[in-house]
Amino acid sequence: MDAFYASVEQRDNPAFRGKPVVVAWKGTRSVVCAASYEARAFGVRSAMPAVRAERLCPDAIFVPPDFIRYKAVSRSVREILTRHTILIEPLSLDEAYLDVTENKLELPTATQVARTIRQQIREELNLTASAGVAPNKFLAKIASDWRKPDGLFVIQPEEIDTFLPPLPVDRLPGVGKVLGEKLAKLGVQIVADLRGLSISSLEEQFGRFGRRLHGLARGVDPSEVVADRPTQSMSVEDTFERDVPLAETELMIRHLAEKLWAASRKESRIARTVVLRLKTSEFKILTRSHTPNSPPASCEELTNIALGLRERVNLEPQQHFRLVGVGLSNFRELETSAQPALFG
Repeated sequence: MDAFYASVEQRDNPAFRGKPVVVAWKGTRSVVCAASYEARAFGVRSAMPAVRAERLCPDAIFVPPDFIRYKAVSRSVREILTRHTILIEPLSLDEAYLDVTENKLELPTATQVARTIRQQIREELNLTASAGVAPNKFLAKIASDWRKPDGLFVIQPEEIDTFLPPLPVDRLPGVGKVLGEKLAKLGVQIVADLRGLSISSLEEQFGRFGRRLHGLARGVDPSEVVADRPTQSMSVEDTFERDVPLAETELMIRHLAEKLWAASRKESRIARTVVLRLKTSEFKILTRSHTPNSPPASCEELTNIALGLRERVNLEPQQHFRLVGVGLSNFRELETSAQPALFG
């Protein structure tokens, strides 16, 4: 979906159409959830501090996020997608992979499926979506961004060897800033440069990921579209109105643990690991985790583990924090045999 949250706001409020819309709470601690393409023209981007967005685009319309509404629209999009295939792997409220090798309407090509889906979203929801069509997931992801907004881009199998080599190497999944810098030291700027390195030298430099890099540079991605992927982790976090010392984080941790516990009750699987996440005033991320012998069995137990993790943060007393988060990970199927008997 194109600038999803902002587009929903523009659709539902005619006064916002054609104007720079920023979905965020105003304030020194807020971050941008989404920006309309009119706002992006000023350099506003998701995850940017709201105060910076306001400086870049003083005339922007700030709208507080309404996730209940966005989730409802997302469900409507999902309903359209399910008309075409059962193999849908959602990445977020506004993005998903679809395997349409076999499609329900028996359309002859994946490109026709993409066109039909985009048309149905436009006609039924009055929103636009961009689509990428390719032989595998990572190429489809690149293609989906190629002609945004409201675009369709197709990479045919025979076009891979001309399409990929000129691309900057950071277009490959998993190549972030740190890995990009390491590759640059090896003289790798574009995918063509990466293709010049042998698989053995890449493995020597980057371990198992070196083998994946070798494949990605050649358009190879064996990963399948996994429908209804089970939850691997979940977390909640919040930013303080002002930076606080570690000792003043307890109330927030308790509040977040309650919120996380309520959300985890909707899962059929059980989390084994509790995670505490802190962000310092200098934006450094700290994480601490603990896997008890048995999963947390109550909100109180989850809270106590999270507070215990706080004690493992060994920083100077004057260190202040701007954000705290509590998470659950390492989800496993519930082992019914491990449940205690009703009568002892």
